Amino acid sequence: MNKKKNDEALKNEEQENVENVEEQLEKDEAEAGAELDKLQSELDELKDKYTRVYADFDNVKKRLEKEKYQAIEYANEKFAKDMIPVLDSLEGALKAAEGEAACEDLLKKMKEGIELTYKLFLTNLEKHGVEKVSYDEPFDPNIHNAVQSVDHDEIESGEIVQTFQTGYKYKGRPLREAMVVVAN
Repeated sequence: MNKKKNDEALKNEEQENVENVEEQLEKDEAEAGAELDKLQSELDELKDKYTRVYADFDNVKKRLEKEKYQAIEYANEKFAKDMIPVLDSLEGALKAAEGEAACEDLLKKMKEGIELTYKLFLTNLEKHGVEKVSYDEPFDPNIHNAVQSVDHDEIESGEIVQTFQTGYKYKGRPLREAMVVVAN
């Protein structure tokens, strides 16, 4: 009988152990499920944040690209506005030529108008970084194009003797080379 009691006690103890293990497993599963739900919630939140940040980034990128194209499209607006007075001056010269005046007076006024228009035009170009290649600069193959060379007693070899066509630079970079005659 003792053996039967011992067997039954062992059985009860095993049953209790199994129940305790099952209970612990259920508790662990519930905790793991809660942890998994928490992690899934955090993942969903991070995905949402990522989607929003990516959408914001994409919107900023599109806006900056649009602004860049607008800046390029309207880059010459200030230059164009500064050239309008030059056109006004030329129109004034044309209107003056239509008037009734003696040829000598008309020629004198036309010359004055052309000189003023020329100065206005140069001033506006300089305002925007365009400058003439100076006549007294030493020969530089980057801004001068030697179209002819001549023997000259008074000027050293390689110096500029004459300028056929004026050259221009834009902020130091050549726009058009000056066509020059160089001494041998």
